[in-house]
Amino acid sequence: MEGGGNEFTGEITLRPLELSDIDDFMVWATDEKVTRFCSWEPYTNKEDAINFINTKVIPHPWFRAICLNGQPIGAISVTKNSGNDRCRGELGYVLGSKYWGRGIATKAVKQVANTIFAEWPHLERLEAIVDVENPGSQRVLEKAGFQREGVLRKYMLLKGITRDLVMFSLLSSDPKS
Repeated sequence: MEGGGNEFTGEITLRPLELSDIDDFMVWATDEKVTRFCSWEPYTNKEDAINFINTKVIPHPWFRAICLNGQPIGAISVTKNSGNDRCRGELGYVLGSKYWGRGIATKAVKQVANTIFAEWPHLERLEAIVDVENPGSQRVLEKAGFQREGVLRKYMLLKGITRDLVMFSLLSSDPKS
């Protein structure tokens, strides 16, 4: 895990990501280190990023910017399932590489974990799946109180390669961290 040091100074907050955040969004969304384990390729132009924010981010029911002192440095989302799976939601997050290794992602995940079950009372389980080769993200989830459930072998195609993923979960009945 890379980063500019072990500590950060400042306030970590979550707020809706807006179109006016496009320049900050482009910092992490164009970084190949950041997108290595994401299902999407790095953005190469602002127009595509603006379209993504307008069509996917803004209408999304729970997509937030991870902010350091009010400036977006990453994003975090919870995606609802439907039908018989509506008791589950999937957590996803991304953070600018210069902020890795400082506890920022862990703090953001804890903020979500401490509020999402109250915001969405139907939700009983929050899941996150992480590539087996992404130990930094696995540590984030463990430090935020998620339980490692196991490896899902050959679970998903990621950038043309079938990948093994680790399933993590947090239940509404689990103690808050």
